[in-house]
Formats: sequence, structure tokens, C-alpha cells
Amino acid sequence: MSRVALIRRLPKVELHVHLEGTLEPELAFALADRNDIPLPFASPEAMRAAYRFTDLQSFLDIYYASCSVLLTEQDFYDLTWAYVQRAHADNIRHVEPFFDPQTHTSRGIAFSVVAGGIRRALADAHVHFGVTSRLILCILRDLTEHDAMETLDEALREGLVDGLGLDSGETGNPPSKFARVFARARTARLHLVAHAGEEGPPSYVTEALDVLGAERIDHGVRVLEDPALTERLVMSGVCLTVCPSSNVALRVADTMESHPLRRMLEAGLRVTINSDDPAYFGGYLHDTYVQAAEALDLSDAQLVTLARNAIDGSFASQTRKDELRAELELATGY
Repeated sequence: MSRVALIRRLPKVELHVHLEGTLEPELAFALADRNDIPLPFASPEAMRAAYRFTDLQSFLDIYYASCSVLLTEQDFYDLTWAYVQRAHADNIRHVEPFFDPQTHTSRGIAFSVVAGGIRRALADAHVHFGVTSRLILCILRDLTEHDAMETLDEALREGLVDGLGLDSGETGNPPSKFARVFARARTARLHLVAHAGEEGPPSYVTEALDVLGAERIDHGVRVLEDPALTERLVMSGVCLTVCPSSNVALRVADTMESHPLRRMLEAGLRVTINSDDPAYFGGYLHDTYVQAAEALDLSDAQLVTLARNAIDGSFASQTRKDELRAELELATGY
């Protein structure tokens, strides 16, 4: 079996994808037309041509501007449903997507409108495709602790999320800034994850674990700079949701060939492959697997390990994990 054929057969789990980051230019223009919202681009092609990023912030500037077309519950449903269809085509069997409610509530859109549309699409994904999910609210770390706490309180009142995460620019915004917010979420029995060790130092990963109580680390590609932290993560089995295509696009890694994914895997870290913001970085999950596998010459056994790590690192029920492991063994023989 060829490498690409094996990747196609893998029953995949995606643990690091931002729904707003799946907004393709064509859908953005359709929603802009529906909602009478001007976009600073002449066409979808011109919009896509602007995706030449130099760092995380240059990406975030366009990312947040594009979100202006999302206004109604149906918009958030359509955004999520478009991703779900691509996920199904990539043989994704379980997904735990992120969304950034503060990006929308700051524009006067009710939390229930945002999360309600997303939840409805995820429910339909289960009905139509058998794709299961957990939904994770991400706090924008460049905003205040007060704003984050208000957002969490609203989420808990609505009861529409399964977990709390932390994203946006790491520089100057350490995980400890949101210690009390995560403590509140932990009391409410939400799952906890955090972006750390992407542009931020390995110490941010340690903070996310020790101060926030993160169960998973999103990105974490800089952990190899700290041997003691690497050993700790290997021993604890904490899952790292690595996004190699995103890292190359945002200059976290110079090339895919130099990306640390293979070294992380060989060190015994529980790493996974994810697409992050695929509309902006040139590939959904299948393509991201293929790009990484070919550039890093990953073996069949390593690819299956990556898929199994995602199952084990997910917040799916134990029954669902057992089902997915059985699917993986049947599909690959591993």
C-alpha cells in the first residue's frame, strides 16, 4: 500500500482546528453578500493571494477581518457544516474544534448565536456522517482576564461547550494570565487545553500544565529545547496537537523538512497531526498528513502511531475510543 493510500485509510481524529480558520474565501464572499458586509478584497482569488504571512500576527490580522462576515446562527452553521463535509471526505471520525466567541461577541453577536449554530452543525455531522465531536471555547489571550471570565460565565450559563482553550498571540501573554479563568472552568468540569510553545518559549508549556492544569498542549513544538520538560511530557503522556503546515506558513519552522515533528515522535512524545487553520495554510487534515509524511519520510508505523495518539489524546468517551482503535487496526493492520 502506498503512503498516500495508507493515510487515506486512516480513521482520523482532529484535535486542533479553529472553525473560523476553515472559512474559505468563496464562503466568505457568499456570506458577505448575504449579510451586506464589505470585504477588503476584489474577489476570492484576490483574498487567497493575500495569504502570505510572515508571522502569527500577520495571519491574525486577516483572520479576524474575515470573521466580520459571520453574523447569524445560520452563518456559523454554514461555516461548521462546510468544515464537517471536508472532514468527512478526509475520513475524520472524531473532531474537537475550537471557536473564538470573543471575536464575535465583541461585535454584538450573542454567544448563543455563535455556539448554537456550531452545535447544530456538529449534531448533523453525527447524524449524517457518524462523526462525533467535542466543542472547545478558546479564550483570546491578548484580551483581559475580566473579558475571559465574562465569556466563560456566559458559556457555562448556555451549557454549549465541552472544554476551554487558550489561543491568539503568545508574545507577552503567558498562560498564567488566565489562571483564575481556568480554575473556574476546572471547577465546572470542562476539559482544559492551551496553545503554548509555538512562538512562546518552553516555559509557557510548563505554565499551561502547572498553572492552568491543561490536559493537552496545542502546538508545543518548542518543547525539545527543554530536555527536562521533554522527559516530563514523555513520562506523563500528555498529548501535543502539532500543526506542521501551519508552523511552516507562520515561520515557526523554516521548511517542512526541518519541522521537529519526527524528532518529537522519535523522542517518545505523544504528538498528533492537525490542520489548525486550513483555509489559510493550504491543506485540511489528509493533505497535512501527506505533506508531513513525505517531507519527513515518516514510516507506516509512525503514521499509524500519530493516528492512535490522536484517538488516545481525545476527549471522546472510552467506548468511542475503543471503536476508533478497532477501526484503525482493521484499516491498517497495526
